[in-house]
Amino acid sequence: MKYNIEKFKMILDGRLSKKRYIHSLNVADKAKKLAEIWGVDEEKAYVAGLLHDVCKDIPHSEQRKLVELSNKDVTSEEIIVPQLWHGIAGEVYCRTVLGIDDEDILNSIRFHTIARKGMSLLEKIIYLADLTSADRDYPDVDYMRKLVKKDIEESMIYALQYSISDVTKRKSLLPRHTIEAYNEYILNSKKARKTDDSE
Repeated sequence: MKYNIEKFKMILDGRLSKKRYIHSLNVADKAKKLAEIWGVDEEKAYVAGLLHDVCKDIPHSEQRKLVELSNKDVTSEEIIVPQLWHGIAGEVYCRTVLGIDDEDILNSIRFHTIARKGMSLLEKIIYLADLTSADRDYPDVDYMRKLVKKDIEESMIYALQYSISDVTKRKSLLPRHTIEAYNEYILNSKKARKTDDSE
């Protein structure tokens, strides 16, 4: 399916702060590059990256109304933490207002902040593109940018460790989806190591 990228950019330009708009463009660019590396549809990656924060700057009251319309397994922890609403709201907005019906794109937007177990390759790319876009400047970001080009599974473990550490330092709630994603990656990593050791 062909998407009207310029229309999406105009919508974002009217909904987001200048800083958030630039971030969205950067994430879209990063997602497209990662999609090329990892063999994912580049247009889908660009669209998901572009729209991942489409509801980030609208009032929490509006986000909450959209959250209530979600059918994507919203957890009790997410309901309590308003900072997590924009991914849920963004998925609903993209589906109901922008008419996007690609479940992979929608899930990538829905889970771009918290991750989940069983993520598709596109979902991983959007999660990691958000963390490694050109405007990010946290410690270790350069290491993450190199790692994501080499090993997407190890990148997810590293990114989840970083995210969980950040959330616990702020004494905020960890969504069930994040914990399940971390456990899944650790278990898969241990299985992979056992397989390597047995060869």
